Amino acid sequence: MNPDAPPGLTGTVLCIEDEPVSMALVEAILAPHTGVRLLKATGGREGLRLALAERPDLVLLDMNLPDIGGLQVVRELSEAIAERALRVVLLTSDSFSIDVVKALSLGAHEYWHKPLTSERLAVGLARALDAARRGSS
Repeated sequence: MNPDAPPGLTGTVLCIEDEPVSMALVEAILAPHTGVRLLKATGGREGLRLALAERPDLVLLDMNLPDIGGLQVVRELSEAIAERALRVVLLTSDSFSIDVVKALSLGAHEYWHKPLTSERLAVGLARALDAARRGSS
């Protein structure tokens, strides 16, 4: 985090997303918020490594990744989620699926349907980072 950042969004966001357009949208939304550090991963295994090493305030997790699926990522992060050390938001272009239900039951906080809009992303990120800052679920 930048200590000289103006008031606004602060925290660390890990975006685990293999779709370049979705990743670019997240980057564009967060660019003006110098208090937010963005970590990026294009696969589930890389995302798991970063999530466990960096303990971001928020994980944006694509459910359909090229190596391991989002549900497996949530399973492997479930202990950290249960300890309230991680907030996970699922990103999916699928209709509400059994994998989303399972991931939510394992502690993922929300799911956002793709394609993401800049408004939806900005509002959701602000809410999630504020809740993470306050330590609430």
